[in-house]
Amino acid sequence: MRTIVKGKNIDVPEHVKEYAERKMHRLERLMDDSTDAVVELSAEQHRSAADSQIVEVTLIVGGQTIRSHAAGPTHQAGLDAVIDRIERQAVDAREKPRSKVRPEAARARAERGDEPESLAEAETPRKRIVKTKRFDIEPMFEEDALERMEELGHHFFIFVNAESERLCVLYKRCAGDYGLIEPVLGGGYTPDRNGHRAG
Repeated sequence: MRTIVKGKNIDVPEHVKEYAERKMHRLERLMDDSTDAVVELSAEQHRSAADSQIVEVTLIVGGQTIRSHAAGPTHQAGLDAVIDRIERQAVDAREKPRSKVRPEAARARAERGDEPESLAEAETPRKRIVKTKRFDIEPMFEEDALERMEELGHHFFIFVNAESERLCVLYKRCAGDYGLIEPVLGGGYTPDRNGHRAG
């Protein structure tokens, strides 16, 4: 795997380059010699100090592009976060071709009475939890949670609502707008802002 570490409108210190290259070694077991990896570091002064250092990693694997980014108080912290994400994506990219069968190929074999070529084709693999992540949750208003979610580039964001003091999940809907989940224990329900049953 070839790794390029570069700065976007900044000079990257040598010790940060070395740290990035060291972290990228984690991915070599998933990649081959034809894989290109680009690590781009930048800084955004308008953000809070806690997430002003931005790291974006792009992998080109067999013509397929895998990309992820993270923000942190230092580029090293951002690298720690983004490597976890890109590693999960790389694992998924490797496993998908093995675990999925093209419907037309499976149908043709079934019509001929052929046996599946592998166990993966005979049955859908059971989904399982392979990683648990713990993180600090700070109370914030919905607008701040939405802004943070967009900064991170996520499709959902978990936070404690500063007004209701409830754990909430903010998520992006297919139409492009957003939804908010406010879990309630005991089978009851919480009315929304208009007094209607939520959900």
